[in-house]
Amino acid sequence: MTLPILAESVRLDGEGVHILDRRVFPFERKWVLCRTSEEVAVAIEDMVTQSSGPYFAALGAMVLAAREASGLADPRAYLRRVGERIVETRKTNNHLRKAVAVVLSEVDKSTGDLVEAASRGAQAGDELYRSRSRALGEHAAALVPDKATVLTHCWADLYLVEFVLAARRQGKEFSFFCTETRPYLQGARLTAETLVEMGADTRLITDGMGAAVLSSGEVGALVTAADRVAMDGHVVNKIGTLGLAVAADAFGVPFYAMVQAPDQATPTGADVPIEYRDGDEVLSALGHRVAGERVRGHYPAFDVTPPRFVTAVVTDRGAYEPGRLREYYAEGEANQ
Repeated sequence: MTLPILAESVRLDGEGVHILDRRVFPFERKWVLCRTSEEVAVAIEDMVTQSSGPYFAALGAMVLAAREASGLADPRAYLRRVGERIVETRKTNNHLRKAVAVVLSEVDKSTGDLVEAASRGAQAGDELYRSRSRALGEHAAALVPDKATVLTHCWADLYLVEFVLAARRQGKEFSFFCTETRPYLQGARLTAETLVEMGADTRLITDGMGAAVLSSGEVGALVTAADRVAMDGHVVNKIGTLGLAVAADAFGVPFYAMVQAPDQATPTGADVPIEYRDGDEVLSALGHRVAGERVRGHYPAFDVTPPRFVTAVVTDRGAYEPGRLREYYAEGEANQ
């Protein structure tokens, strides 16, 4: 089947990087054109794209940086500076670091045209991310029984799409509960819309309903993405994941966290930098103020779930109990 539009939401061409604006989707299908690497960085910071979208945007930004570096005395140094800027835009998720690294790796080993080398790196990074997401989806789908109802939180992007497609290849069909995911409502606008687009039975709940739904006995598994997984099994994901994981544990529902690979550069959950966004963002929903003018907001964008609440971390190499993540690297280093 044709992939949902959100799975193809970043495009690079001669004009620049075109990013589907997820802040207004699905009510509008508006594309933001970024003509420079800095414009891509700002778009990522401003939440034009989220989840794995910034990974693909970062690949495109590095190609734009290579174009911008033409004629500079040290173009590779310029690329490295742009890479550092891109990584800092959303520092909790390490996909941005991987996107920058895969392009710089191709550039560093090339003696030819810089733009061509960066473009090869970006294409390789795109293909690798998609193939690893397909493998991840297969392993995750194998853990969930046919006809199960799955609770998911926030927008898991290609991971979720490949999870659904893999289930169907395995002869399974899942139904879904989606949390709305305040304050940007990614679950309501992105996850639920994509699942419906794929023909999955989908029901939306508010963020406060998760524990009650998990207690009902209707949910077969809690399945989310992870922005990063530390080597000690701590799972870092969109704020709200921790509460759902604790509730799932309390009611005997398995929690599967999907990530392509645990991060060797992150020994413990305490080593993950947690992004705090402007508290004013929680005071509004879809542009409408929801609190009085005297109220202040507080917005940690991610939380950290301890390994005791995680049934398995599902990677492109299979599912691992959180205390056994080092076994992932028994096969050798993972690709970027």
